[in-house]
Amino acid sequence: MAFSPQFLDELRLRIGLADIIGRRVKLVRKGREHHGLCPFHKEKTPSFTVNEEKGFYHCFGCGAHGSAIDFVMQSEGMSFPEAVERLAGEAGMEVPQDSPEERLRARRRATLYDVMEAACAYFEACLRAPQGAAGLAYFKGRGLDDATIKAFRLGLAPDSRDGLKNALIRQGVGEDQMVAAGLIIRPEESGRAPYDRFRGRVMFPIVDRRERIIAFGGRLIAPGEPKYLNSPETELFHKGRVLYGLPQARVGARNHGTVVVTEGYMDVIALAQAGLTGAVAPLGTALGEDQIHELWKITPDPILCFDGDAAGKRAARRAAERVLAILRPGFGLHFAWLPEGDDPDSLVRRGGIQAMRDVLAAARPLSEVLWTLESGGAIPQTPEARAALQSRLEALSRQIQDATVRSHFVRAFKEKIWPRIDGAATMARTRPTTQGGRWREKNTDGPRPLRPVSAQAGPARHRGDDETDLTMRREMILIATIINHPDIAEVVDERLGSMAFSSPLLDKLRQDVLKSLSEDESLDSKGLERHLRGVGFDQILTSVLGEQVFEHAFFARPQTDTATALEGWEKTYALLRHKSVTLEIQEIVRLLGQEATGELLERLRVLQDQERMLAGKNTDEVGP
Repeated sequence: MAFSPQFLDELRLRIGLADIIGRRVKLVRKGREHHGLCPFHKEKTPSFTVNEEKGFYHCFGCGAHGSAIDFVMQSEGMSFPEAVERLAGEAGMEVPQDSPEERLRARRRATLYDVMEAACAYFEACLRAPQGAAGLAYFKGRGLDDATIKAFRLGLAPDSRDGLKNALIRQGVGEDQMVAAGLIIRPEESGRAPYDRFRGRVMFPIVDRRERIIAFGGRLIAPGEPKYLNSPETELFHKGRVLYGLPQARVGARNHGTVVVTEGYMDVIALAQAGLTGAVAPLGTALGEDQIHELWKITPDPILCFDGDAAGKRAARRAAERVLAILRPGFGLHFAWLPEGDDPDSLVRRGGIQAMRDVLAAARPLSEVLWTLESGGAIPQTPEARAALQSRLEALSRQIQDATVRSHFVRAFKEKIWPRIDGAATMARTRPTTQGGRWREKNTDGPRPLRPVSAQAGPARHRGDDETDLTMRREMILIATIINHPDIAEVVDERLGSMAFSSPLLDKLRQDVLKSLSEDESLDSKGLERHLRGVGFDQILTSVLGEQVFEHAFFARPQTDTATALEGWEKTYALLRHKSVTLEIQEIVRLLGQEATGELLERLRVLQDQERMLAGKNTDEVGP
């Protein structure tokens, strides 16, 4: 049985290569690839790699190589048609039957690619002709240079009813082919001639993963409606499965490490011209499941970028809730918000590419976004309010089909609701305090600089301020130690990953350190520091890697041996955890005074066990 290239492309898009292979091989993600023991020969050291982005597996030991279809054939002894039918069934796709009609459709699709290529060449030529002056002025006015216009093959559809139609007829293209490609419209009224779909618009060709043109997007130059117009659904084009700029983003992701989802064509193009080529955009619709799966083949953690206004927050909520059902271990989303009134294009033109990088550096993971959307970023102060929040978060978590991911979301939300600090101390710091008879909120936008010893001894100091500085210092020590000794990451990463630091910026640094080391295990101390400074942490690293930290933790210095660094890290972590558990016990005791429930009593018992365990460890103070 013969299968069309388009059907096989769609099949590969819908199935996850790592998921298929992961049923038979225990895979561990390392950077952009998964590694495991080869299922086709005996080995003790993993030499089998899976590259989801490129769609193949390869064993450096025995040479086994292929796609998901090849893997099913080799591992289960199936023929090519049998493997295709098996995978298509799992993907919910109907296998096309080999028939004269199907072969005719395949030939027609191949011809349609040629028709779309001819249309693109026509639009490009029109942009460079005298009639294209207005279109060229539009692109130049948006800051695009000639190289960018050429790279994205931008063009112009003249304000003519039949300019494209007549040009294609001269090349031997029939009207039926143009209708099938979505290039012309055939009126329902008999006797009226077909006319061009795109007229008086600047044109953006839309390509598939093989960089074949499958559709167009057009924007009116003169005032009118609709301002934006896309090709209709055709045999080549299904807009819910396509992302604008995907081929460039694949290359960009290899250079920049991530993919950014923006709103429109010009955002993608402006970012690419500024140097950030890892941007894509959906085609006038909300991001769909197929598009998210396509993003995950490039990077496990794409960033969705939204406007900073109320509409952007609503769009973020819809996207966050939409992805829950398809989450799986190791794959998620981050969310970033632009300054209100800006889109990526205007932000880059106003502040340069660094302004956009700053926005992306502040991106937050899905769980934090859901927490903030539901809680407003604060822990409710009454039991009934906490119960209501917990109920809402549990309802969201139930939408996650993967049991492992679901359990981790439930746990993460519960840890935020039950005041721990990493939780409780933050709540204490952000609780309203009085000054001059008025309520005010303490500033938690970033880590306060550690005060010199002389300042700490002054009469105006309060015990709460001392505790805050001590907690922050210990958090900085943990980060400084792992930056200067990245070899300890594999021992401490789970514990560091379960924490939430006392300031948003310091906590963001913690997350980025872990993410960088998990994606590139070859990073040494200098490389890690250079990367972190390059993505917007230069100022805070000056404090974290400064003498004011090292004077309290000699083991965090780069010249210390790994064993000493690890021992110091463990002691500092134990001190933080002991303080955290103590604070939570105090909070539970307070709540028990209001309402003694079985859940609170059980939580208290668990915490007291943890406190005894931590107290039994060698948790001598690290530094003064």
